[in-house]
Amino acid sequence: METAELETQLTILQDIEAIKQLKAEYCDICDDNHNPDRIVTIFAEDGIWEGQGIGRAQGHAELRRLFQRFAELISFSQHNVFNPRIVVNGNEAHGRWNFLGPFTFRKGNRQLWLAARYEDDYVKINGQWKFKHLRAFGRMAAPYEEGWASKTTVDVFSN
Repeated sequence: METAELETQLTILQDIEAIKQLKAEYCDICDDNHNPDRIVTIFAEDGIWEGQGIGRAQGHAELRRLFQRFAELISFSQHNVFNPRIVVNGNEAHGRWNFLGPFTFRKGNRQLWLAARYEDDYVKINGQWKFKHLRAFGRMAAPYEEGWASKTTVDVFSN
């Protein structure tokens, strides 16, 4: 293998690792009471957070407002992401992740299990990876006490 090809492959692996660290930072921010000041540090200026049935925010001002709303609704969360599939193409990348986590919603101290799939687009700005467009697709919302096979319909973010 030629040196140039090895350098290219090394750069791609470094980029994939940096994106994994970015996603870990996202989870930490969410579990830090959905910290609205920290969330804007990992999104591009015009970055988008979009959650199926939850909402959409574009740009730092809207991201702050969305995460303030999450902090008002959620008293506890534990974001666990796994099975990353990341494809890097120069200064852009796409990632797909699975998510499972316990949540406690302030209203009624409601405890839920949530599962989702993340589809993320990333952009490298001044050598640092940022979220360009984060999409969350809900897969399951289940009351803690009843489990995911429950027939109970859960409307997660309507409170």
